[in-house]
Amino acid sequence: MSELTMSNLKDRLGSELGVSDWMLLDQERINELADCTGDRQWIHVDVERAKRESPFGGPVAHGYLTLSLVGPLIKWTDIM
Repeated sequence: MSELTMSNLKDRLGSELGVSDWMLLDQERINELADCTGDRQWIHVDVERAKRESPFGGPVAHGYLTLSLVGPLIKWTDIM
């Protein structure tokens, strides 16, 4: 596989860039982010209400939490 550059990025469309190990994203981690950011919306932290009222059937992790995990989950050696 060739080195990934901005000029050949389109050539890699649809291909796997790298695979990380699994990371547990549990309610405790969601609650910790809610405590840090003050974003305690029920869809994130109220498990019972989220089970009843969320279209997803349970709590949803914050977008910022999932985004913050990109760095730790990337395996640069598989990409470059």
